[in-house]
Amino acid sequence: MGDVLGIGLSHYPMFSMADPFMSGLLKYTLADPDIPAEAKVPGNWPAAMQAEWSDDEGKAAAARHRAELEVGFRKARAAIDAFKPDVIVVWGDDQYENFQEDIIPPFCVLGYEDLSIQPWHHVPAPLVGKPNAWGEDDDVWRTVRGAPEFAKDLVAAVIDDDFDLAYAYKPLHHDALPHAFLNAVTYLDLDRTGFDYPIVSFQVNCYGRSVIRHHGSLSRFADKNKPFDPPAPSPKRCFDLGASVARAARASDKRVCLLASSSWSHAFLTDKTWRLYPDTPSDRDLYDKLVAGDLPAWRTTPKDQIEEAGQQEVLNWFCLAGAMNELGARLVWSEFVETHVFNSNKVTAIYEPVVG
Repeated sequence: MGDVLGIGLSHYPMFSMADPFMSGLLKYTLADPDIPAEAKVPGNWPAAMQAEWSDDEGKAAAARHRAELEVGFRKARAAIDAFKPDVIVVWGDDQYENFQEDIIPPFCVLGYEDLSIQPWHHVPAPLVGKPNAWGEDDDVWRTVRGAPEFAKDLVAAVIDDDFDLAYAYKPLHHDALPHAFLNAVTYLDLDRTGFDYPIVSFQVNCYGRSVIRHHGSLSRFADKNKPFDPPAPSPKRCFDLGASVARAARASDKRVCLLASSSWSHAFLTDKTWRLYPDTPSDRDLYDKLVAGDLPAWRTTPKDQIEEAGQQEVLNWFCLAGAMNELGARLVWSEFVETHVFNSNKVTAIYEPVVG
């Protein structure tokens, strides 16, 4: 019987950049000509947002935000090191990176071999050419270990559990790992001590109705009326998938870490805030249920509610919630890092390992 550890964290791309660039997504939004001018005036923003923005466009607040996030990353890394997993299964979204017009699977297990990656050659477009937070050279390489045999066994077990899955043994359009997976590894190796745990990347089509029309990323407000793509898997479906993966992990002979990689409500997906700041009340509602252990309430969350709140990427966490609910795992530590200026609220969560 396998042992299982549950972890949730953020893969926020701007964290990888130096502090002056961390508010770059808000600056992009402020340049959108179709957002009303009065909405862009700092004096009309929530007080907490004005305080973060201050007179330096968020530079000082970025350092504080970074310090808060680092606490969670280090705690998550310590929990992983103490658990000593044989493999880490990472639920993450693909934002028009590996999957494009030729195929958009709802879920896909990437059963890759070891990959040698130049991480700073694969940053999202707004970050190209900007200095990273570690001062690393653009040509630095890192190896991300794979676990193709475990990936095959996982897919077989979940299919046998009547949950159809796609899988791939090599990249399609992206010769590395999409940033949801690569950033998780990068941030768990915050202190650059090395990260030698094998990874199985588990893609979730979180962006659904906007994955092709907006290339799974930034858009201008005027683009909101472009034709929609088919929807993402529902919160219920993601929750049930997580439960199936948890059963497969327990039926294995491995020590398996199940990890959700994403921030929560994203400002650039939240039309009701003019894409300036995230939907914190909706995030707090989910977080309160997480802390209370009311994970079945997550399963009944309507998909439309997720989209309205800009919480599309939280579908990765719905997979984790389903897994932890299936295992009866206990949440032992979590932190909600709130922000208005830095695009998304961020949560780190650590569950007590289920063993024996």
